[in-house]
Amino acid sequence: MTNLKSFFASAIVAGLALAPAVNAAEAAASSSPWSVRLRATYLDAVDQTVKVEDKLIPEFDIDYAFNDTWSAELVLTVPQEHDVKLNGAPIGSFKHLPPTLLLQYHPACELLGKNFRPYVGAGVNFTLIFDETLAGGAVKLENYSIGPAGQVGFDWALNDRWAINVDLKKILIGSDVKGVPGLDVNVDPLCYSVGLTYSF
Repeated sequence: MTNLKSFFASAIVAGLALAPAVNAAEAAASSSPWSVRLRATYLDAVDQTVKVEDKLIPEFDIDYAFNDTWSAELVLTVPQEHDVKLNGAPIGSFKHLPPTLLLQYHPACELLGKNFRPYVGAGVNFTLIFDETLAGGAVKLENYSIGPAGQVGFDWALNDRWAINVDLKKILIGSDVKGVPGLDVNVDPLCYSVGLTYSF
């Protein structure tokens, strides 16, 4: 947990250092409904009999604002490989690609000032599972997973374009193990993220 706190603190400091200062051109520019986010995400998988390793992964998100209250976010990353253990013993690995689509609600909240913009979101995750090397190829995973996802987070505006983003997601990702009745692999991660938001 200390390492996780250090990760968040370092990422926020880096975001403050990298974000450009607002200029007159940006201040005068008209707003667009589109924004993007680049996040560093710590994927904390659930701890079960079949254990999937935790990972720090890159995350890229595309956001479309319908209005000041509602928006949609598409969460993307690159294919991820996870080592798998059964009762503490390594049994192989698999890869997955887990895009997630979320509908976000942004409540009116100026408790911490106008720069603070919180949100909650809910949606669906579709995960492709491939390249399994489990138990020497003796067992296979179902090749996809569909499950719900939820999130809470906030943007802290640095200027008209840039904001620091802090986000927490819970995603249900699981797959039955073919060849072993009653056994499944559940990733079901908590995803702790920090990053930068850029609004067009």
